[in-house]
Amino acid sequence: MSQTRILVLVGSLRAASINRRLAEAAAKTAPEGVELAIYEGLGEIPFYNEDIDVEGKVPAAAQDLRDAVAKADAVLLVTPEYNGTLPAVLKNGIDWASRPYGAGALKGLPAAVISASISPNAAKWSHDDAVKALGVAGAEVVKEASLNFATIGQRFVETHPADDAEAITQLAATVNLLTQAANARVNA
Repeated sequence: MSQTRILVLVGSLRAASINRRLAEAAAKTAPEGVELAIYEGLGEIPFYNEDIDVEGKVPAAAQDLRDAVAKADAVLLVTPEYNGTLPAVLKNGIDWASRPYGAGALKGLPAAVISASISPNAAKWSHDDAVKALGVAGAEVVKEASLNFATIGQRFVETHPADDAEAITQLAATVNLLTQAANARVNA
């Protein structure tokens, strides 16, 4: 069996972001034969504009994202909540990966969303907006793989999520469900 590739898009660009640390911890839970690769470069992609989404003129950073999504067997989004919704950089990535309309790299691709915030709301608004955007973009959202972390500013201030047994168990469950969906798609 070939390697299952899960591309991870992190909505926070901050190097010390707890959302990034959750993505790193999720990557450590990947079983043998599964690779979780955190995508670098979301912040380099220009805002989606159909005027620059022209064959032969697509910005290199946007094409790199499209290529990475096209090579993936599944996509995992890890998102904070900015002003009650998902970060612009993550929505922009979804927009670029959804084009060309009806045939973008996200079409039919299994996807899951992990959200985390400092509030007790656990970034559920951002989570719901990400699920909605992925679904409209044509991804097959694995809702059972959803995961929400609340009050992360307290929970993970001194502990990396990789050192939190409960978080690791939850992240591993999300990765396993997403892997199952990816393998079912490949074997269909």
